[in-house]
Amino acid sequence: MPDDTEPEIDWDSLTFSFTQTDRMYMAKCEIGGEWEKGAMKDFEDLVISPAAGVLNYGQGLFEGLKAQRASDGSIVLFRPQQNARRAQEGARRLGMPPVPEEMFLDAVISTVRENSRWVPPMGKGALYIRPLLMGSGPILGVAPAPEYTFLVFTSPVGPYFKGGITPTSLRVSDKFHRAAPGGSGGVKAIGNYAPGMIPSKMAKKEGYSEIIYLDAVNHRYIEEVGAANFFCVKDGVVSTPALTGTILPGVTRSSIIELASSRGYEVREEKVDVEYAMEADECFCVGTAAVVSSIGKIEYGDKVSEFNGGEVGPVTRQLYEELTAIQQRRAPDEFGWITEVE
Repeated sequence: MPDDTEPEIDWDSLTFSFTQTDRMYMAKCEIGGEWEKGAMKDFEDLVISPAAGVLNYGQGLFEGLKAQRASDGSIVLFRPQQNARRAQEGARRLGMPPVPEEMFLDAVISTVRENSRWVPPMGKGALYIRPLLMGSGPILGVAPAPEYTFLVFTSPVGPYFKGGITPTSLRVSDKFHRAAPGGSGGVKAIGNYAPGMIPSKMAKKEGYSEIIYLDAVNHRYIEEVGAANFFCVKDGVVSTPALTGTILPGVTRSSIIELASSRGYEVREEKVDVEYAMEADECFCVGTAAVVSSIGKIEYGDKVSEFNGGEVGPVTRQLYEELTAIQQRRAPDEFGWITEVE
């Protein structure tokens, strides 16, 4: 049974880092079989073979979503169905048995309920939810693992960027690339993230919040900002890189596109030339962790562009405020995006 006592956490100083909570969900599936009925258990370390497919060949993927307190005191999720469907597509790409949508949603909701005491007060953060699907069975040849594990755990988190929507400074990478056509860039595969750690660390060491990746073919089209999707606004037109298989189809990305379109903006999913972005009126990045983060300055080669005088742009602010209002039930959910946990 979940513990109802209040955890000893200073919600005001919460960062985007791991804090162990009470319970986790786990289920297993043999290759070629059906997923067994999963179960809740106390949070604990995993026992896994050194020959596990996920350890040797990176056969695994994860999702990220949040549970948060709404203005009416309820705990809500934002579009978890989208995460379930994206995980299914990713599983097929990586040769793993997809987790049925109903099972995915039940696992997420059950895990949040069991850890509900860790959901921060509204405006203080969120309970980050990490579904993880991996080849846990032993395999020596490069082939799908014989057994798979699906688990869900949680952690209370503060903002991904410490300044929230406060404009950040980014640098365009002319050396590193995130993904190439035909690869797994469009999948939330575990192996996609380790190569980005050093470029990100280098950028932060030099005073930037994150790095901007260009495409690996032409070296001129913007793909992603670290692990977030990129948007820019010029002459009232909102542009974002098209889904060509090399960037992640973000849930927040699709929500911003739908929200902006409903508010009368022209939204273009297209190749975004870095030179075009450098001349934009506003730039921002979006993601489950970052939500909407304003970009105040971008350095590209020997050129530096500052947007909207280094302040949060009006379109960025509008979309941020309207999206978070929907997520926290401070505004009507006209799109049917919210799922209530309790």
